Amino acid sequence: MPVHDVQATPVDPPLDCRACPRLVEFREGLQAEHPEWFNAPVPSFTSPNPRLLVIGLAPGMRGANATGRPFTGDYAGDLLYKTMLDFGFAEGAYKARPDDGLVLADALITNAVRCLPPQNKPTGPEIKTCRPYLLSTLAANPSVRAVLALGRIAHETFLTALELKRAQFPFSHNGRHELPGTDLVLFDSYHCSRYNTNTGRLTEDMFRDVFTSIRQHIP
Repeated sequence: MPVHDVQATPVDPPLDCRACPRLVEFREGLQAEHPEWFNAPVPSFTSPNPRLLVIGLAPGMRGANATGRPFTGDYAGDLLYKTMLDFGFAEGAYKARPDDGLVLADALITNAVRCLPPQNKPTGPEIKTCRPYLLSTLAANPSVRAVLALGRIAHETFLTALELKRAQFPFSHNGRHELPGTDLVLFDSYHCSRYNTNTGRLTEDMFRDVFTSIRQHIP
């Protein structure tokens, strides 16, 4: 693990975080247009003592940015939570809203970038600025043993945060990487976005294959 001052960085940014000017400008425009939306850095969603950490890229506009809960309100959440329920990493019923009563079981969900970026594309500096929150989230949850990166950018961001060479751990769907110097195993999946599923890049069976691998690691 890289040296990181956990006490200096909370696990979630403040709701009025102004660290990334481009994201703040975009957020403030949406606050005026959709005042009923959450429109703020989205906090992580967790259970006590999680062993699985799921990392996405950033909130979706009509998903987490609107609802305030990761992967809630858009298609990516439909597939993610259905699969997590099937594999015992969530309990209750997912109804695409934060008050649906769904709870996680042995799991934690966060994003590499906590604010909505234009076109769902954060810049390198924005990813770097949010990295301390990812490290604090990991440090605050020493029970984590498996990490699921949803997409190449989440995969590379996590490796960079741990100061590991990305070339030694190439991204591949259903890839599995034991990370030296840690107790962690990194699993990879194509992102569960509507685009990936509509184009056939990711099928439900392919996504379930990843969770089957995770369950073999976390009984």
